[in-house]
Amino acid sequence: MKKLLFLFILATSPFTFAQENTEVYVFDIAPAYEGLQVLNARNISNNEGYDNQPSFISNEKLVFAGNNNGQTDISEYDLTSKLQKWVNQKTEGGEYSPQKFPSNEDVAAVRLDKDGLQRLYRYSPATGKSSEIIKDLQVAYFAFYNDKKMLATVLDGDKMDLVLIDVASKTADTLFYNAGRSLQKVPKTNTMSYTLVNDEGNLDLYLLDMDSLENFFVTQLPIGIQDYVWINDTQILVGSGSSLFMYDTLGEPEWNKVASLSDYGIKNISRMAISPDGRKLALVAEEN
Repeated sequence: MKKLLFLFILATSPFTFAQENTEVYVFDIAPAYEGLQVLNARNISNNEGYDNQPSFISNEKLVFAGNNNGQTDISEYDLTSKLQKWVNQKTEGGEYSPQKFPSNEDVAAVRLDKDGLQRLYRYSPATGKSSEIIKDLQVAYFAFYNDKKMLATVLDGDKMDLVLIDVASKTADTLFYNAGRSLQKVPKTNTMSYTLVNDEGNLDLYLLDMDSLENFFVTQLPIGIQDYVWINDTQILVGSGSSLFMYDTLGEPEWNKVASLSDYGIKNISRMAISPDGRKLALVAEEN
């Protein structure tokens, strides 16, 4: 398998929501002898404009930030019925990075208002109404550990800080400075992962024990890559161009090419998500 040595240099700020013409795709995945079997491609957004930041709410349903007649709203898609619906009532801003609360049906998302105010909100799918989760915190990206705890990156000038948010008490503690945008809960563990910008300007991936708050270095992401996802508790996936690369924490310390998606006519793979059963991969890409 080919080692991944160099990818693309970052072209945008790590915490801006650029209005690119991106689409959300879903694939079935399975382990293969030398790589990853990627099958049954579906474009679930199929929409002009910005469609991005997918997150599974079950094995058959996703939410993502979708273009709704020029405004970014929370889109929900059912893979079984192939039906799409909008979760939130329209607001003055746009909704980004939607994710389901771990043990109920509510959805959290970052709202970016027209005046630049950026806050984390909670949305009820039953009513579409929203309420602010934590006040006066410029949340850029976030990920749940459970209903009570989440990690978030918070705007700090032209950089971001990594903070631990207590949802119940509505408090936030800063853990690290100069963080990257991708935050993930590692499947079937008590850890979450995050990235920090290193001395060379690249991103180092760390694990955070959510009980002790001890942190552990894992690896450096390939140069130019901001987004990753855990396939399981040991294997990490990133995308570059039209290819997928994997790092196995139990194997050799290197990134290996495991799949090419060029036959599907897509390029510039970025954000990704894995279904709870590990059998489906959602990713964001542009059409060739």
